[in-house]
Amino acid sequence: MSRFTHVGIVRLVIDIPGELAQAQETYNGTAGRAFIAALPDLAADFLHRWRLTLDGPSMNGVSALVLPVVRADGLRAALKLQLTDEESAGEPVALRVWDGDGAVRLLDHDPATGTMLLERLDESRMLAGLGDTREAVLVIARLLAHLTSFPAPAGLRRLGDIAEAMLERTPWALARVPDPGVRRALADCAAAVREVVHEPGDRLLHWDLHDENVLAADRADWLAIDPKPLAGDPGFELWPALDNRYDPAEVRWRFDALTDVLALDRARARAWTLGRLLQNALWNIEDDRPLQPRDLEIAHLLT
Repeated sequence: MSRFTHVGIVRLVIDIPGELAQAQETYNGTAGRAFIAALPDLAADFLHRWRLTLDGPSMNGVSALVLPVVRADGLRAALKLQLTDEESAGEPVALRVWDGDGAVRLLDHDPATGTMLLERLDESRMLAGLGDTREAVLVIARLLAHLTSFPAPAGLRRLGDIAEAMLERTPWALARVPDPGVRRALADCAAAVREVVHEPGDRLLHWDLHDENVLAADRADWLAIDPKPLAGDPGFELWPALDNRYDPAEVRWRFDALTDVLALDRARARAWTLGRLLQNALWNIEDDRPLQPRDLEIAHLLT
């Protein structure tokens, strides 16, 4: 979908990918439609305000429109426009803490809209394109070890609160799962979380470091993007790397590699990993969607 807008007297065409519009419709309803409708004017405003020039076609994820731009001083950057929610609200906070050390660098931020100006990475070189999946897991492990070495700043979502809310919701969810084996597996996940919930950790977590959220750059081999940060235990970070390009024969190796590189207590890391399965399951049950068989398989393979 293309929309026309104006910056001064220059008429621009802002391409809004149909998949972004559909995702906003699906996940955010009226608010998502309003966000999509406002995107052309929002883009125009920040192109003008931050003195940016468009420098290529639009890019997008599930929730954000990203425009490649050039700053007035010639620096290549990326303008990220998104509908801020509970998960993404902490993104600029985390990026400021990391300050480009292991993650994309934040250049500017507008708190009122959540709009960010980021350094431009090489979107053509994504970790998901690396053929050696074991090396990809090790890249993620090394990034996580570094990123989670930072203490979480005040004001971020806290894993302890998230875990407590999951445990409160579990009985309701279990009553809606007809399969006794699945109910048993989810109850086991909840039991594992109860063992660690009172020591939730205080590290700065990315939460969503999968292999499409790692890009190459000239200044570093690999950098993390799109954090959904929270304060907590690094064991809660492992799930995406176990699930990326899923291979049941590799789950054990991946878990061992991740826990070794991050120097994690394996029992705690397993408990928090089962917490991610519980989180996924609760979302699916609340949305009346089927549970993912491979989620349950990952849990089984970690026993």
